[in-house]
Amino acid sequence: MKIVLLESLGVPDALLNECARPFVEAGHTFEAYPKDTDPKVQLQRAADADVIMLANMPLSGEVISGCSNLKFIDVAFTGVDHVDLAAAKAKGVTVSNAAGYSTQAVAELSLCMMLSLLRNVPQVGERCRNGGTKDGLVGSELRGKTVGIVGAGAIGTRTAHLCAAFGCKVLAYKRHVKGDEPDFMTFVSLDELLAQSDIVSLHCPLNNESRGMINWETIAKMKEGALLINAARGPVVDSQALADALNSGHLGGAGIDVFEMEPPVPQDHPLLHAKNTIVTPHVAFATAESMEERCHIVFDNLKAWMDGAPVNRVL
Repeated sequence: MKIVLLESLGVPDALLNECARPFVEAGHTFEAYPKDTDPKVQLQRAADADVIMLANMPLSGEVISGCSNLKFIDVAFTGVDHVDLAAAKAKGVTVSNAAGYSTQAVAELSLCMMLSLLRNVPQVGERCRNGGTKDGLVGSELRGKTVGIVGAGAIGTRTAHLCAAFGCKVLAYKRHVKGDEPDFMTFVSLDELLAQSDIVSLHCPLNNESRGMINWETIAKMKEGALLINAARGPVVDSQALADALNSGHLGGAGIDVFEMEPPVPQDHPLLHAKNTIVTPHVAFATAESMEERCHIVFDNLKAWMDGAPVNRVL
């Protein structure tokens, strides 16, 4: 089989080659390319591939349909909304993701943003560099705050666990509560969560229900001065509505790792200029440890699929 990696997995070549070696030694072909979002380039590189590997680069229906031998798409990412699943389904292509690789990484950055906002880290850092003092910038502790977790999957649950360890009361919302969830989370309706939380942290997938979930109406239900963390997907939030709430003072701050587009983010994006907002260019998932973990996961996915027992299957 021909296996084509369409973008870097963010690991040293030595590790990539080590993971690919068993497949090459078994007689398969492995080709790795730098990231290129042009569908024509992607199609040129993968036209005769049996397997496509990629991370979070868009993979269109045009490319999927144009790959005559394609049987398996191995996604080195948790979300798969950047892959045209309808085209894959129509072609009978199996799709797996790298579930779990970034759970700790995303949870830690979410906590980092909460703490940085509460303690005014960007502002006091600037004060210190400019010869100033802490006057007017004394912050608050995370301990004792009510944190609302929207989307209590693996990442949301890990974030909740860390918040509980800091002494927070943790509320959570998800579509289907099974009854076996950890007892450090109290499940409530979304409206209750928004109304009661000092900090709302988003960890839900992007789908028809979650798109635009945080908008003018739902932001109005949040506590005055509350903080919002988005390490989920950009389109879950109406960026202009959030920026307006921050600039008006209704919300006290935000930590934003994801936008409607992949970085670079346009310089006129409203959240780049909103008050008390920490922005990062989609880095929550990216640590040395998580990149190594996802590399192993996608090659394990590949072996399982070749053995006829796909794992981490989303389609």
